[in-house]
Amino acid sequence: MKRILIQNAVIINEGRKVLGSVVIEGEKIAEILVGDQKAVAPCDEIIDATGCYLLPGAIDEHVHFRDPGLTHKADITTESRAAAAGGVTSIMDMPNTNPQTTTLEALNEKLILLAEKSAVNYSCYFGATNNNYTQFSQLDKHRVCGVKLFMGSSTGNMLVDRMASLRNIFAGTDLLIAVHCEDQGIIKENTDKYKKEYGDDVPLALHPVIRSEEACYRSSELAVKLARETNARLHIMHISTAKELSLFENIPLAEKKITAEACVSHLIFTEDNYQTLGARIKCNPAIKSASDRKALQEAVVSGLIDAIATDHAPHLLSEKEGGALKATSGMPMIQFSLVSMLELVDKGVFTIEKVAEKMSHAPAQMYNIQKRGYIREGYFADLVLVRPGNEWTVTTDCILSKCKWSPLEGHTFNWKVEKTFVNGHLLYNNGIIDEEYRGQELFFER
Repeated sequence: MKRILIQNAVIINEGRKVLGSVVIEGEKIAEILVGDQKAVAPCDEIIDATGCYLLPGAIDEHVHFRDPGLTHKADITTESRAAAAGGVTSIMDMPNTNPQTTTLEALNEKLILLAEKSAVNYSCYFGATNNNYTQFSQLDKHRVCGVKLFMGSSTGNMLVDRMASLRNIFAGTDLLIAVHCEDQGIIKENTDKYKKEYGDDVPLALHPVIRSEEACYRSSELAVKLARETNARLHIMHISTAKELSLFENIPLAEKKITAEACVSHLIFTEDNYQTLGARIKCNPAIKSASDRKALQEAVVSGLIDAIATDHAPHLLSEKEGGALKATSGMPMIQFSLVSMLELVDKGVFTIEKVAEKMSHAPAQMYNIQKRGYIREGYFADLVLVRPGNEWTVTTDCILSKCKWSPLEGHTFNWKVEKTFVNGHLLYNNGIIDEEYRGQELFFER
C-alpha cells in the first residue's frame, strides 16, 4: 500500500497548531508525527510542506450542484471539482433539483448520479413536502445526511407552509432537519407594498428589506418552537441576522439538539456591496447590514453558530439580471470559501483553529460522519494544504464552476489552496485536477 509523507507542515487540528508531518497509507491517515518524529516505515512519496498549513478537508453541508435537471448552470462534475480546488473534500447536496429529491426513487437516482460524477465525497438531503413525511421511516439513516425543509420559498419553490405538515415533519424523524427559515407571509406583505411603489421589479437595494430581519426571525423562532415541542434535531441554515442569534444556546456542540449555520457570503458581504456587486450577491436569505455581519462573525467565535457552509448556488449571469424580484437568488462560493475564511483570520476575526473547527470538525460531529473531519490516525485522509503569503487574484479563467463567474472576481487573496487529498488521493495539485478520480459516499454513524 502506497505511503505518502506530508512533511514539515503546521498541522491545524482540534484547537491545536503544531509543526509536524502526516503519513498517508492507502485511504487513511497512518501516522501523525510531531516535530522531528520519524515515520515507522519508509514512504514512497515525500511532499515538502514547509511554510504551509495542513487542515482537515472542509465539509460543506449546504450545496446546490443543480444535478439533475438544471445542468445548464452547474452539474456534479464541475462543482465537485470546484470544491476540490477550494479545499472542500465532502459535500451534502440539496433537493431542489428537477426532479426534486422528494421521493425514494429520486433519492436513489441522485445517489447514483453522485457516485458516477462527484470528485469529492458526498451525500444528499431528502426534501420535505407538505405530505411526504410518511416516507421518512424508509430512509437509510446511514446514507441520508438529513431532511431539508423550506419554511421560506426559494429557488425551486419547495415551500412547506401548512402548520399540520410542519408538525408532522418535525415529529416524523430523528434525522437532522435542516431548515431554510423565512416567513412567507411577511415577505409577501413587503413585496406587495414595494410593487405598488415601484412596479413589477423592485430595486435590488430593497431585497434585504423585502426579505427582512423580521421575516427571518419569525420563521426561525417557529422552527425552534416546533423542535422543542417534538424534541426534533433541528439545524437552521444560513442565519443572516443578529436578532436570530437570541434563539440559540452557547453550550458544547455535543449537548445541542438545535444548531445554527452561517454562510460564507453572510460573513464577508454587507448590504453596501449591492452598490458594486449588484445581483451577484443576491441570495435568500438576503445579505444584511454590517452590524448583522459583525454579530454573525462574533457568534461563530462564541459558539452560538456551530458551522460555516456556503449555500453554493450557481446560476448563469443572464439569470442574475434585474432587481429584487427578477434576478435569481444564489451565488457560486465553494471554490473560494476556505480562502475567504482564512482572509478573516488575517483580519483577526477568526483564528485558523476556529476555521478548522467550524468548516471541518463541527459538520463531522453534527452529522455523525464516520471517520472524517479531523486529522486523526485511522481516519480518512481528507486533507488540504494551504499556503499563506501567496498573492493571487480571482479571474474568470481560474473559476471551475460551470457558470464561470464569481462575486469575488478581481479580489486578491493572500492564501492559496495548494493540494487537496480525498481519501488519501491527491485530487487537486496546484491548479491541476485528477479528472478520473471519484469520491466516496459518506457514511453516518446513527
